[in-house]
Amino acid sequence: MTLLTRTRPDESRAVPARQIPALWLALLATPLAASANSPVLILPEMADSFGVRTATATWLVTVFAWAMAVGTPLMAALLRRRGPRLTLGVCAALIVAGTALVAVAPWLPLAMAGRAAQAVGGAGLATVAMTLAGSARRMGVITAGFGILGATGPLLGSLIADVASWRAALAISLVALLAIPAVVRHQPAFAPAPSAPFDAQGAALLVLTATALVLIPRYPAPAVAAALVIGALLAAHIRRRPDGFVPAALLRSPAFTLSVTLVCALATSYFALLFTIPQLLRDRTDWSSSIIGAGQLVALLIGSVLSLLLATAAARIGRARVLAALIGVGTLALLTACLAPWAPLLLLAATLAVFATTAGQATLSVYATGAAPESQRPTAIGLFNLCYQLGGAFGPAIAALIALS
Repeated sequence: MTLLTRTRPDESRAVPARQIPALWLALLATPLAASANSPVLILPEMADSFGVRTATATWLVTVFAWAMAVGTPLMAALLRRRGPRLTLGVCAALIVAGTALVAVAPWLPLAMAGRAAQAVGGAGLATVAMTLAGSARRMGVITAGFGILGATGPLLGSLIADVASWRAALAISLVALLAIPAVVRHQPAFAPAPSAPFDAQGAALLVLTATALVLIPRYPAPAVAAALVIGALLAAHIRRRPDGFVPAALLRSPAFTLSVTLVCALATSYFALLFTIPQLLRDRTDWSSSIIGAGQLVALLIGSVLSLLLATAAARIGRARVLAALIGVGTLALLTACLAPWAPLLLLAATLAVFATTAGQATLSVYATGAAPESQRPTAIGLFNLCYQLGGAFGPAIAALIALS
Protein backbone atom coordinates (compact mmCIF):
# COMPACT_ATOMS: atom_id res chain seq x y z
CA MET A 1 0.00 0.00 0.00
CA THR A 2 1.12 3.56 -0.55
CA LEU A 3 0.20 6.77 1.15
CA LEU A 4 -2.09 7.81 -1.69
CA THR A 5 -3.03 6.04 -4.87
CA ARG A 6 -3.44 7.83 -8.14
CA THR A 7 -6.22 10.43 -7.80
CA ARG A 8 -7.74 13.28 -9.73
CA PRO A 9 -5.25 15.81 -11.15
CA ASP A 10 -6.12 18.41 -8.49
CA GLU A 11 -5.35 16.12 -5.55
CA SER A 12 -2.06 15.22 -3.94
CA ARG A 13 -0.84 11.79 -4.92
CA ALA A 14 1.99 9.42 -4.28
CA VAL A 15 3.80 7.36 -6.86
CA PRO A 16 3.69 3.63 -6.02
CA ALA A 17 6.76 2.42 -4.18
CA ARG A 18 8.01 -0.52 -2.18
CA GLN A 19 5.82 -1.35 0.77
CA ILE A 20 7.32 -0.24 4.07
CA PRO A 21 7.90 -3.24 6.38
CA ALA A 22 5.27 -3.26 9.10
CA LEU A 23 7.87 -3.61 11.86
CA TRP A 24 9.48 -0.31 10.87
CA LEU A 25 6.07 1.35 11.02
CA ALA A 26 5.50 -0.19 14.45
CA LEU A 27 8.86 1.09 15.69
CA LEU A 28 8.00 4.53 14.34
CA ALA A 29 4.65 4.69 16.12
CA THR A 30 4.73 2.61 19.27
CA PRO A 31 7.33 4.32 21.51
CA LEU A 32 4.63 6.96 21.91
CA ALA A 33 2.58 4.46 23.93
CA ALA A 34 5.49 3.61 26.22
CA SER A 35 6.21 7.31 26.73
CA ALA A 36 2.57 8.04 27.52
CA ASN A 37 2.39 5.29 30.16
CA SER A 38 5.88 5.54 31.65
CA PRO A 39 4.75 7.90 34.47
CA VAL A 40 2.13 5.44 35.83
CA LEU A 41 4.29 4.02 38.65
CA ILE A 42 6.55 7.02 39.22
CA LEU A 43 3.98 9.78 39.69
CA PRO A 44 4.81 10.12 43.43
CA GLU A 45 8.52 10.57 42.64
CA MET A 46 7.73 13.14 39.96
CA ALA A 47 5.43 14.98 42.36
CA ASP A 48 8.12 15.08 45.07
CA SER A 49 10.61 16.50 42.57
CA PHE A 50 8.35 19.48 41.89
CA GLY A 51 6.99 19.77 45.43
CA VAL A 52 3.37 19.09 44.46
CA ARG A 53 0.72 16.48 45.28
CA THR A 54 0.52 13.31 43.21
CA ALA A 55 -2.87 14.36 41.83
CA THR A 56 -1.27 17.61 40.60
CA ALA A 57 1.55 15.69 38.93
CA THR A 58 -1.03 13.89 36.80
CA TRP A 59 -1.13 17.10 34.76
CA LEU A 60 2.03 15.77 33.08
CA VAL A 61 -0.09 12.84 31.90
CA THR A 62 -3.11 14.93 30.98
CA VAL A 63 -1.10 17.49 28.99
CA PHE A 64 0.65 14.67 27.12
CA ALA A 65 -2.71 13.18 26.13
CA TRP A 66 -4.09 16.64 25.27
CA ALA A 67 -1.11 17.39 23.04
CA MET A 68 -1.45 14.04 21.30
CA ALA A 69 -5.13 14.78 20.75
CA VAL A 70 -4.72 18.25 19.24
CA GLY A 71 -1.42 17.46 17.54
CA THR A 72 -2.71 14.44 15.64
CA PRO A 73 -5.07 16.26 13.22
CA LEU A 74 -2.54 19.07 12.79
CA MET A 75 0.21 16.61 11.85
CA ALA A 76 -2.27 14.77 9.61
CA ALA A 77 -2.91 18.04 7.76
CA LEU A 78 0.83 18.58 7.37
CA LEU A 79 1.20 15.00 6.09
CA ARG A 80 -1.57 15.43 3.56
CA ARG A 81 -0.25 18.74 2.24
CA ARG A 82 3.53 18.27 2.47
CA GLY A 83 4.11 14.54 2.54
CA PRO A 84 5.90 12.12 4.88
CA ARG A 85 9.47 13.44 4.63
CA LEU A 86 8.78 16.94 5.96
CA THR A 87 6.30 15.61 8.52
CA LEU A 88 8.87 13.17 9.88
CA GLY A 89 11.47 15.93 10.15
CA VAL A 90 9.14 18.25 12.05
CA CYS A 91 8.09 15.46 14.40
CA ALA A 92 11.69 14.45 15.10
CA ALA A 93 12.59 18.05 15.96
CA LEU A 94 9.65 18.33 18.35
CA ILE A 95 10.56 15.09 20.14
CA VAL A 96 14.20 16.09 20.56
CA ALA A 97 13.33 19.60 21.78
CA GLY A 98 10.65 18.35 24.15
CA THR A 99 12.90 15.68 25.64
CA ALA A 100 15.65 18.23 26.24
CA LEU A 101 13.17 20.53 27.98
CA VAL A 102 11.87 17.75 30.24
CA ALA A 103 15.46 16.82 31.14
CA VAL A 104 16.26 20.25 32.59
CA ALA A 105 12.88 21.70 33.64
CA PRO A 106 12.94 22.88 37.28
CA TRP A 107 9.20 23.66 37.36
CA LEU A 108 6.14 21.58 36.56
CA PRO A 109 4.73 23.99 33.88
CA LEU A 110 8.02 23.89 31.96
CA ALA A 111 8.08 20.09 32.11
CA MET A 112 4.49 20.10 30.86
CA ALA A 113 5.58 22.16 27.84
CA GLY A 114 8.30 19.63 27.10
CA ARG A 115 5.88 16.73 27.40
CA ALA A 116 3.48 18.52 25.05
CA ALA A 117 6.21 18.87 22.40
CA GLN A 118 7.08 15.17 22.77
CA ALA A 119 3.43 14.25 22.39
CA VAL A 120 2.81 16.31 19.24
CA GLY A 121 5.92 14.84 17.64
CA GLY A 122 5.01 11.30 18.62
CA ALA A 123 1.43 11.77 17.42
CA GLY A 124 2.75 12.85 14.04
CA LEU A 125 4.96 9.78 13.77
CA ALA A 126 2.02 7.53 14.68
CA THR A 127 -0.16 9.27 12.09
CA VAL A 128 2.43 8.69 9.37
CA ALA A 129 2.77 5.03 10.36
CA MET A 130 -0.97 4.36 10.44
CA THR A 131 -1.53 6.19 7.15
CA LEU A 132 1.13 4.07 5.45
CA ALA A 133 -0.14 0.79 6.97
CA GLY A 134 -2.94 0.24 4.49
CA SER A 135 -4.56 -2.97 5.82
CA ALA A 136 -6.18 -4.30 8.99
CA ARG A 137 -3.41 -6.87 9.45
CA ARG A 138 -0.60 -4.30 9.18
CA MET A 139 -2.61 -1.88 11.30
CA GLY A 140 -2.98 -4.70 13.81
CA VAL A 141 0.81 -5.00 14.05
CA ILE A 142 1.03 -1.29 14.88
CA THR A 143 -1.81 -1.24 17.39
CA ALA A 144 -0.65 -4.48 19.04
CA GLY A 145 2.70 -2.73 19.35
CA PHE A 146 0.88 0.17 21.00
CA GLY A 147 -0.61 -2.28 23.46
CA ILE A 148 2.67 -4.08 24.15
CA LEU A 149 4.71 -0.89 24.54
CA GLY A 150 1.89 0.65 26.54
CA ALA A 151 1.95 -2.44 28.75
CA THR A 152 5.69 -2.27 29.30
CA GLY A 153 5.62 1.50 29.75
CA PRO A 154 4.79 1.62 33.48
CA LEU A 155 7.36 -1.01 34.47
CA LEU A 156 9.94 0.33 32.03
CA GLY A 157 9.46 3.82 33.41
CA SER A 158 9.86 2.52 36.96
CA LEU A 159 13.05 0.61 36.10
CA ILE A 160 14.62 3.54 34.28
CA ALA A 161 13.71 5.84 37.17
CA ASP A 162 15.37 3.44 39.63
CA VAL A 163 18.55 3.20 37.55
CA ALA A 164 18.77 6.82 36.40
CA SER A 165 15.92 9.26 37.14
CA TRP A 166 12.29 9.89 36.34
CA ARG A 167 13.43 12.42 33.74
CA ALA A 168 15.25 9.68 31.83
CA ALA A 169 12.09 7.58 32.01
CA LEU A 170 10.29 10.30 30.04
CA ALA A 171 12.82 10.14 27.19
CA ILE A 172 11.49 6.90 25.67
CA SER A 173 10.03 8.79 22.69
CA LEU A 174 13.55 9.14 21.29
CA VAL A 175 13.56 5.45 20.35
CA ALA A 176 11.07 6.16 17.53
CA LEU A 177 13.67 8.26 15.73
CA LEU A 178 15.58 5.06 14.89
CA ALA A 179 12.84 4.12 12.40
CA ILE A 180 12.81 7.39 10.47
CA PRO A 181 15.69 6.59 8.05
CA ALA A 182 14.08 3.28 7.04
CA VAL A 183 10.64 4.86 6.56
CA VAL A 184 12.14 7.69 4.49
CA ARG A 185 14.04 5.14 2.37
CA HIS A 186 10.90 3.10 1.62
CA GLN A 187 8.33 5.91 1.53
CA PRO A 188 6.24 6.58 -1.58
CA ALA A 189 7.36 9.44 -3.76
CA PHE A 190 5.05 12.30 -2.80
CA ALA A 191 3.95 14.80 -5.45
CA PRO A 192 1.96 17.66 -3.89
CA ALA A 193 -0.51 19.36 -6.18
CA PRO A 194 -2.24 22.74 -5.83
CA SER A 195 -4.91 22.61 -3.13
CA ALA A 196 -7.28 24.88 -1.24
CA PRO A 197 -5.74 27.26 1.30
CA PHE A 198 -5.17 25.83 4.75
CA ASP A 199 -8.28 26.15 6.91
CA ALA A 200 -6.67 27.90 9.87
CA GLN A 201 -9.98 28.87 11.44
CA GLY A 202 -11.26 25.30 11.34
CA ALA A 203 -8.00 24.01 12.81
CA ALA A 204 -8.10 26.57 15.63
CA LEU A 205 -11.71 25.80 16.49
CA LEU A 206 -11.00 22.06 16.54
CA VAL A 207 -8.01 22.54 18.85
CA LEU A 208 -10.05 24.74 21.19
CA THR A 209 -12.93 22.25 21.22
CA ALA A 210 -10.58 19.38 22.04
CA THR A 211 -8.95 21.44 24.78
CA ALA A 212 -12.29 22.20 26.40
CA LEU A 213 -13.26 18.53 26.24
CA VAL A 214 -9.99 17.44 27.86
CA LEU A 215 -10.62 19.81 30.77
CA ILE A 216 -14.16 18.54 31.50
CA PRO A 217 -13.09 15.94 34.14
CA ARG A 218 -11.12 18.59 36.05
CA TYR A 219 -13.31 21.69 35.59
CA PRO A 220 -16.75 20.32 34.65
CA ALA A 221 -18.97 23.41 34.55
CA PRO A 222 -16.72 25.93 32.71
CA ALA A 223 -15.26 23.27 30.41
CA VAL A 224 -18.70 21.98 29.37
CA ALA A 225 -19.87 25.53 28.71
CA ALA A 226 -16.77 26.30 26.66
CA ALA A 227 -17.06 23.02 24.73
CA LEU A 228 -20.69 23.75 23.83
CA VAL A 229 -19.95 27.29 22.65
CA ILE A 230 -16.80 26.44 20.70
CA GLY A 231 -18.38 23.25 19.33
CA ALA A 232 -21.30 25.31 17.99
CA LEU A 233 -18.86 27.70 16.31
CA LEU A 234 -17.01 24.74 14.80
CA ALA A 235 -20.26 23.23 13.52
CA ALA A 236 -21.23 26.54 11.90
CA HIS A 237 -17.78 26.79 10.32
CA ILE A 238 -18.04 23.26 8.91
CA ARG A 239 -21.37 24.18 7.30
CA ARG A 240 -19.72 27.24 5.72
CA ARG A 241 -16.65 25.31 4.61
CA PRO A 242 -17.58 21.63 4.23
CA ASP A 243 -14.25 20.76 2.59
CA GLY A 244 -12.14 22.46 5.26
CA PHE A 245 -10.00 21.14 8.12
CA VAL A 246 -12.88 18.93 9.32
CA PRO A 247 -14.55 17.55 6.18
CA ALA A 248 -18.32 17.47 6.48
CA ALA A 249 -18.47 14.27 4.41
CA LEU A 250 -16.68 12.36 7.17
CA LEU A 251 -19.07 13.60 9.85
CA ARG A 252 -22.03 12.50 7.75
CA SER A 253 -20.66 8.96 7.45
CA PRO A 254 -22.27 6.56 9.98
CA ALA A 255 -19.25 4.23 9.77
CA PHE A 256 -16.85 7.04 10.64
CA THR A 257 -18.91 8.55 13.47
CA LEU A 258 -19.59 5.15 15.05
CA SER A 259 -15.91 4.22 14.85
CA VAL A 260 -14.61 7.41 16.45
CA THR A 261 -17.26 7.42 19.18
CA LEU A 262 -16.58 3.81 20.15
CA VAL A 263 -12.80 4.17 20.13
CA CYS A 264 -13.07 7.24 22.38
CA ALA A 265 -15.23 5.33 24.87
CA LEU A 266 -12.91 2.31 24.88
CA ALA A 267 -9.81 4.48 25.30
CA THR A 268 -11.37 6.43 28.17
CA SER A 269 -12.16 3.21 30.01
CA TYR A 270 -8.72 1.69 29.36
CA PHE A 271 -6.67 4.70 30.44
CA ALA A 272 -8.80 5.25 33.53
CA LEU A 273 -8.23 1.63 34.57
CA LEU A 274 -4.54 1.78 33.67
CA PHE A 275 -3.94 4.51 36.24
CA THR A 276 -6.54 3.38 38.79
CA ILE A 277 -5.72 -0.33 39.07
CA PRO A 278 -2.16 0.12 40.47
CA GLN A 279 -3.50 2.41 43.19
CA LEU A 280 -6.32 0.00 44.02
CA LEU A 281 -3.83 -2.87 44.25
CA ARG A 282 -1.66 -0.82 46.62
CA ASP A 283 -4.70 -0.19 48.80
CA ARG A 284 -6.01 -3.77 48.80
CA THR A 285 -2.77 -5.80 48.89
CA ASP A 286 0.70 -5.63 50.37
CA TRP A 287 2.32 -5.94 46.92
CA SER A 288 5.35 -3.78 46.14
CA SER A 289 5.40 -1.40 43.18
CA SER A 290 7.59 -3.84 41.26
CA ILE A 291 5.13 -6.71 41.76
CA ILE A 292 2.21 -4.49 40.76
CA GLY A 293 4.08 -3.31 37.68
CA ALA A 294 5.02 -6.87 36.70
CA GLY A 295 1.46 -8.12 37.20
CA GLN A 296 0.02 -5.29 35.15
CA LEU A 297 2.66 -5.89 32.48
CA VAL A 298 1.69 -9.55 32.08
CA ALA A 299 -2.01 -8.68 32.02
CA LEU A 300 -1.57 -6.00 29.37
CA LEU A 301 0.76 -8.13 27.24
CA ILE A 302 -1.80 -10.95 27.14
CA GLY A 303 -4.53 -8.53 26.12
CA SER A 304 -2.33 -6.96 23.42
CA VAL A 305 -1.43 -10.32 21.85
CA LEU A 306 -5.09 -11.37 21.82
CA SER A 307 -6.00 -8.07 20.16
CA LEU A 308 -3.63 -8.86 17.28
CA LEU A 309 -5.48 -12.13 16.74
CA LEU A 310 -8.82 -10.33 16.55
CA ALA A 311 -7.44 -7.68 14.19
CA THR A 312 -6.06 -10.38 11.89
CA ALA A 313 -9.38 -12.28 11.84
CA ALA A 314 -11.63 -9.21 11.66
CA ALA A 315 -12.37 -9.55 7.94
CA ARG A 316 -13.52 -13.15 8.37
CA ILE A 317 -15.53 -12.47 11.53
CA GLY A 318 -17.51 -9.60 10.04
CA ARG A 319 -18.02 -6.03 11.17
CA ALA A 320 -21.15 -6.60 13.27
CA ARG A 321 -19.54 -9.37 15.33
CA VAL A 322 -16.35 -7.37 15.80
CA LEU A 323 -18.32 -4.39 17.10
CA ALA A 324 -20.33 -6.62 19.43
CA ALA A 325 -17.12 -8.19 20.77
CA LEU A 326 -15.49 -4.82 21.39
CA ILE A 327 -18.51 -3.41 23.21
CA GLY A 328 -19.05 -6.58 25.24
CA VAL A 329 -15.43 -6.98 26.34
CA GLY A 330 -15.06 -3.27 27.11
CA THR A 331 -18.17 -3.35 29.30
CA LEU A 332 -16.98 -6.52 31.05
CA ALA A 333 -13.65 -4.83 31.85
CA LEU A 334 -15.41 -1.98 33.64
CA LEU A 335 -17.74 -4.30 35.54
CA THR A 336 -14.84 -6.49 36.65
CA ALA A 337 -12.88 -3.49 37.93
CA CYS A 338 -15.88 -2.11 39.82
CA LEU A 339 -17.24 -5.35 41.28
CA ALA A 340 -14.25 -7.71 41.65
CA PRO A 341 -14.31 -9.17 45.21
CA TRP A 342 -10.71 -10.40 44.92
CA ALA A 343 -7.94 -7.86 44.24
CA PRO A 344 -5.98 -9.88 41.65
CA LEU A 345 -9.10 -9.92 39.47
CA LEU A 346 -8.26 -6.29 38.80
CA LEU A 347 -5.48 -7.58 36.56
CA LEU A 348 -8.10 -9.44 34.53
CA ALA A 349 -9.91 -6.14 34.08
CA ALA A 350 -6.68 -4.67 32.71
CA THR A 351 -6.36 -7.57 30.24
CA LEU A 352 -9.93 -7.12 29.01
CA ALA A 353 -9.55 -3.34 28.75
CA VAL A 354 -6.35 -3.39 26.69
CA PHE A 355 -7.75 -6.15 24.46
CA ALA A 356 -10.89 -4.16 23.65
CA THR A 357 -9.05 -0.87 23.17
CA THR A 358 -6.12 -2.16 21.12
CA ALA A 359 -8.26 -4.41 18.92
CA GLY A 360 -10.68 -1.53 18.57
CA GLN A 361 -7.97 0.86 17.49
CA ALA A 362 -6.83 -1.56 14.78
CA THR A 363 -10.24 -2.54 13.40
CA LEU A 364 -12.14 0.70 13.91
CA SER A 365 -9.38 2.75 12.25
CA VAL A 366 -9.82 0.65 9.12
CA TYR A 367 -13.60 1.12 9.25
CA ALA A 368 -13.18 4.86 9.76
CA THR A 369 -10.68 5.41 6.95
CA GLY A 370 -12.65 3.14 4.65
CA ALA A 371 -15.47 5.68 4.86
CA ALA A 372 -13.18 8.43 3.53
CA PRO A 373 -12.14 9.25 -0.04
CA GLU A 374 -8.55 8.17 -0.75
CA SER A 375 -7.24 11.75 -0.67
CA GLN A 376 -8.81 12.38 2.76
CA ARG A 377 -7.49 9.26 4.51
CA PRO A 378 -4.68 11.09 6.36
CA THR A 379 -7.38 13.49 7.62
CA ALA A 380 -9.60 10.58 8.66
CA ILE A 381 -6.70 8.94 10.52
CA GLY A 382 -5.95 12.25 12.22
CA LEU A 383 -9.52 12.76 13.42
CA PHE A 384 -9.83 9.11 14.45
CA ASN A 385 -6.66 9.35 16.53
CA LEU A 386 -7.88 12.65 17.97
CA CYS A 387 -10.90 10.83 19.40
CA TYR A 388 -8.69 7.99 20.69
CA GLN A 389 -6.37 10.48 22.37
CA LEU A 390 -9.31 12.34 23.90
CA GLY A 391 -9.98 9.07 25.70
CA GLY A 392 -6.33 9.09 26.72
CA ALA A 393 -6.88 12.50 28.28
CA PHE A 394 -10.22 11.72 29.91
CA GLY A 395 -9.02 8.46 31.46
CA PRO A 396 -6.12 9.72 33.63
CA ALA A 397 -8.18 12.74 34.71
CA ILE A 398 -11.01 10.43 35.81
CA ALA A 399 -8.46 8.21 37.57
CA ALA A 400 -7.15 11.25 39.44
CA LEU A 401 -10.66 12.09 40.60
CA ILE A 402 -11.40 8.52 41.68
CA ALA A 403 -8.20 7.14 43.16
CA LEU A 404 -5.43 9.70 43.35
CA SER A 405 -7.06 12.66 45.07
